Amino acid sequence: MTPEPSVFRIAVRKFGPFESAMAKLWAGFCQETGCQLAVEMVPMDLHELHASLLTDRGLQNGAWDVAHINTDWLAEAQATGALADLAPFIAQNPPADFPAGWSASLLGMQQFGDAVVGLPFHDGPECLIYRRDLVEDPAEQAAFQQQHGRPLEVPKTWEDFQAVARFFQRPADKLYGFVAAGYPDGHNTVFDFCLHLWTRGGQLVDAQGRVCIASAVAAEGLSFYRQLLRDEAAAHPQTMQYESVAAGQAFARGEAALMVNWFGFAAVCDVDAACPVRGRVDIAPIPHGAGGHSASLNVYWLYAIGAGSRHKAVAYDFLRFATRPENDKLLTLEGGIGCRLSTWHDADINALVPYYHKLAQLHQQAETLPRLANWAHIAAIIDEVVLQAINTDAPVAELLAAGQEKINSLDHV
Repeated sequence: MTPEPSVFRIAVRKFGPFESAMAKLWAGFCQETGCQLAVEMVPMDLHELHASLLTDRGLQNGAWDVAHINTDWLAEAQATGALADLAPFIAQNPPADFPAGWSASLLGMQQFGDAVVGLPFHDGPECLIYRRDLVEDPAEQAAFQQQHGRPLEVPKTWEDFQAVARFFQRPADKLYGFVAAGYPDGHNTVFDFCLHLWTRGGQLVDAQGRVCIASAVAAEGLSFYRQLLRDEAAAHPQTMQYESVAAGQAFARGEAALMVNWFGFAAVCDVDAACPVRGRVDIAPIPHGAGGHSASLNVYWLYAIGAGSRHKAVAYDFLRFATRPENDKLLTLEGGIGCRLSTWHDADINALVPYYHKLAQLHQQAETLPRLANWAHIAAIIDEVVLQAINTDAPVAELLAAGQEKINSLDHV
């Protein structure tokens, strides 16, 4: 009797395009290499994925051979020895055109000294995503001009964003001004807090590398964000129930005129032939506050190998295969966002998604979150502060000061 083949397990960030791309990549890899391992891919939401990989030590104990891991979690993973160092594999047999094939902004976070703990999987910094057909419609432009005494334009400031959102708030037509990801998962509200801080000229980290949220600029940004999410004359009614994927799906269904979200949620509208807003979407820089300028956020996803994997050689061969130029393009055509420079400037991709080349520009404006092993704890504190701001009328400055005390009590790594 033939023994059951070993199972190769991949932890996947739950998102339809990722799941379909990964299935195709594994099938292609097995066809090319003759790999006989059976595969088990498990799609998980953010909380579940973090818990399985790091809290439950799945990367160390052999539960996962390959995992999607985002840059927010890298310092924590490195501090606990959860990830295999790819540097020896890369030295022996590097991925195609490594490292020149990628933007430097997608190679730094996974480098710890000489160790490399992941290869770029999916990216797309945050940006303003908007319905070009609505903003450019002559009838809408005339109506806005009559109401506001100024032209209808893609919003450049946060005040403009709210004004345009209110203009397009039409519940009877199932069209809302904007949709946001207000669901408390320790990510989206934290990212929004940071964007409102940065776009007003504030900084999250001081000169000593300490996270500082109790500033006047932070209070200004959080106060605006609170009233924006509460603005029933502008916001999608499900905003507080949606995380980033659900918000992106609502936009793709044609339910919102504006959205600040990851680039990928714009691109998927044009890649998906069945999308109701296909060909009607464009992107622009994120709005800014008074005295500030646009900023973006670069949090990206990596392919990583678990330190406890019993199939590390196969896992690395799969990563080399998955990150080839043609497979980075395949991920993009499935609705993910490829990370290679060749994909960003690919003629086929830009014919399909006319704003794809703008990724390079977004990366020039992109900020990154501090690489701290206890960032998940800090993010949870910021998340709690933002949710208290949204759900209560407590003074924002007091909430930020209380959050700062909690952050200060943590041991920074």
